[in-house]
Amino acid sequence: MTMTGLRAFDETIHASNTWLHELTSRMGWDDRQKGYRALRLSLHALRDRLPVAEAAQLAAQLPMLLRGVFYEGWRPAAKRDISHSIDEFLSGLSKGFSEDEEFNAKATFQEVISVLKLHISEGEMEHVRHALPESLHSLFEEPDVA
Repeated sequence: MTMTGLRAFDETIHASNTWLHELTSRMGWDDRQKGYRALRLSLHALRDRLPVAEAAQLAAQLPMLLRGVFYEGWRPAAKRDISHSIDEFLSGLSKGFSEDEEFNAKATFQEVISVLKLHISEGEMEHVRHALPESLHSLFEEPDVA
């Protein structure tokens, strides 16, 4: 028996939970809500800076549930943010965790990218990286382990 009665829904719930578990495990977090917030804000940071076509190509490789999260609140006709500094790029993620004094937006985003790399084709991840300003390419490297 399935959870929802629809195989496509069950599969996307399972895949989305897998991605969330991978992120929270990598971050050492027990709080799934915190992991979800980090994943959502990171996906939105990418979505809002990528050209529309590239954003759609990335979204096409996300599980259906996370694709909905990716598109939530998106206005593709709005002017694209072309932030060149890492701090500006990560400002939404930082604001989303402003109450957490130990939160490291760069390391968190890099862990999200690491999870994406497990599931998104290498070619698509390279397209995403190259669609962003060169000053942001270091965000696609493995995070420094403290």
